[in-house]
Amino acid sequence: METTAAAPAGKGALPRQIPYIIGNEGCERFSFYGMRNILTPFLISSLLLFAPEAERIGIAKDVFHTFVIGVYFFPLLGGWISDRFFGKYNTVLWMSLVYCAGHACLAMFEDNRTGFYTGLFLIALGSGGIKPLVSAFVGDQFDQSNKHLAKVVYDAFYWIINFGSFFASLLMPIILREYGPTWAFGIPGILMFIATVIFWSGRRKYVVVPPVASDPHSFLKVVRTALFANAPDRGRPGLILAVTGFTLALIVLAWLAVDDFVIAVLLALGLIIGFGGAGAAMQMERARSVHPESAVDGARAVLRILVVFAIVTPFWSLFDQKASTWIIQGNAMVIPHDQWWWPSWLVKEPAQMQALNPILVMLLIPFNNLVIYPLLRRMGIKVTSLRRIGAGLAFSGVAWVVAALIQLHIDDGDAVSIAWQIAPYVLLTMGEVLVSATGLEFAYSQAPQQMKGVIMSFWLLSVSYGNLWVLITNAAVRNEAVTHQIAQSGIGENAFLMFFFAGFAFLAALVFALYARRYPLQDHYRTA
Repeated sequence: METTAAAPAGKGALPRQIPYIIGNEGCERFSFYGMRNILTPFLISSLLLFAPEAERIGIAKDVFHTFVIGVYFFPLLGGWISDRFFGKYNTVLWMSLVYCAGHACLAMFEDNRTGFYTGLFLIALGSGGIKPLVSAFVGDQFDQSNKHLAKVVYDAFYWIINFGSFFASLLMPIILREYGPTWAFGIPGILMFIATVIFWSGRRKYVVVPPVASDPHSFLKVVRTALFANAPDRGRPGLILAVTGFTLALIVLAWLAVDDFVIAVLLALGLIIGFGGAGAAMQMERARSVHPESAVDGARAVLRILVVFAIVTPFWSLFDQKASTWIIQGNAMVIPHDQWWWPSWLVKEPAQMQALNPILVMLLIPFNNLVIYPLLRRMGIKVTSLRRIGAGLAFSGVAWVVAALIQLHIDDGDAVSIAWQIAPYVLLTMGEVLVSATGLEFAYSQAPQQMKGVIMSFWLLSVSYGNLWVLITNAAVRNEAVTHQIAQSGIGENAFLMFFFAGFAFLAALVFALYARRYPLQDHYRTA
C-alpha cells in the first residue's frame, strides 16, 4: 500500500471502499464489547476467587478500569507510528493481529491470572493501537467534493459499532453462563479475525494517505520553539510554567509509581500536557519568527482542541462505569421474570442490560438526525457540534442522578426491579450520542492534516483520564477518613459516589459551555 489513490466513485459520491471499513468495525466492536461486557462478572465469579469475597468487587473494578485505561492510552502509540512510519492501513492490519493474539490468551488462560492479564494487555495494545486510525481512515476517504457525506458515514460508523455491541452485550453473558469462559472469550476472538480479513480485503480500493515525513514545523517543534524562544525585554513565563509541570510530574511518579503505577503515569502525563500546553500558548507568538504562519496557527488550534478534550473527560468516568458499577448495582436488583412484559426467554443476567445502550444508540442517531435536529433548526437553534457535546455532558449527569435514586431504594432494603435501570440507560445513551458520535467527526475536522492520527489519539486519551478519575475515586473510598465523611452524609457509599459523579458531569457541562462560546471552529478536510 504505497499510493494515495483509489479512484473515487464519482464527484461528490460515497466512496466505494467505505463498506469494507464499516464491516470491519462491526465485527471488531462485537469482539471488543463481547469480552469487555463480561469481564467484570467473570472476574468476580471466577478469576478473583482467591481474594476475600468482600474485596472482589473492588479488585474487579480496578482491573476493569485499568484495562480500559490501557485501551485508550495505547492510541498514542498507534497514532504516532502510523503518522510517522507505517501509515494507517499497515498499522491497523498489524495491530489487528496483536488484538487476535490477545483474544486467544483470554480463551486459553481463563483460570490463569498471568496468562489472562497478558491477554488483556495484548487486547489493550491491539485495540488501542487501531482505535484512532480506523475512524481517521474513514475521514481520509473523503475530500472537499464529498465531505458533506462524512457526517452521514460517521453516524453509520457509530451505528455499526453499536450494532456489534448490541449482539455482543446480549449474547456473551448467556454464552459465559451456559458454555463457560473458553467459548465466551473465544467467540469474540473469531469475530476479530473475521474483522481483520474484511479490512485486508479492501486493500486495493482504499485512499491511503502516506505517513508524514519528519517535519521541521511539526506541532511538537512549534511548541518547543514557543517555550524556549527569547523575546527582547520579556521573560519566559510559559517556560517556567512548563518546567513547573514537569517537576510536579517527577514528584508524582516518585510518590505514587510503586503503589499505583497507572495512576502515577497518567497524572504525570496530564501535568506535562497541561502545564506544557498552557506555557506554549502563553508564548506561541514567539514561534512565528521560526515557523510559518500555518504551522503556528495549527499548533494553536491543537492546543484549543486539547482543552475541549480535557473538559470532556468526566463524561467517560460516568459512561464506562455502566460496565462495572451499573452491573454490580444490577446484581442487587430483581429481574422481573414474573411480569408478562419482561423477555425472560432472552434477558436472564444483569450484565445483559448493557445491550440497551447500543440498541438505543441505533434508534437515537436517526431519531436525532431526522426529528430532533431539524426541529431545533426550525426553532432557530443552531445545532453545532460543541452544543451537542455540552448537552451530552448534562444528560450523563442526569442519568447518574437517576441511578443514585435507584441505589437509595436498594440501600433501604427495597426489592427494586432491574427494569428501573432502563431510565438511566436511556439518559446516558442520549449523552453518549451527543458526546461520542459527535466527537469523532469534531476531532477529525478540527485537526490539521499532519496531526490527524495523533489528535484522534488525544481524543481517545480523554477516555483514559475518565477512567483514571474512577480509579482515584475507588482508591479514595478505601481511606478511613473518606469513608467516615461519606457515612456522615447519611446515605450509602454507592449512592454517595453516584451523586458525586453526577455533580462531576454537571460541573464539566458548565465549564464546557463557557469555553465553547469562544471556540473558533475549523475545517481541515482535504481539498482534493
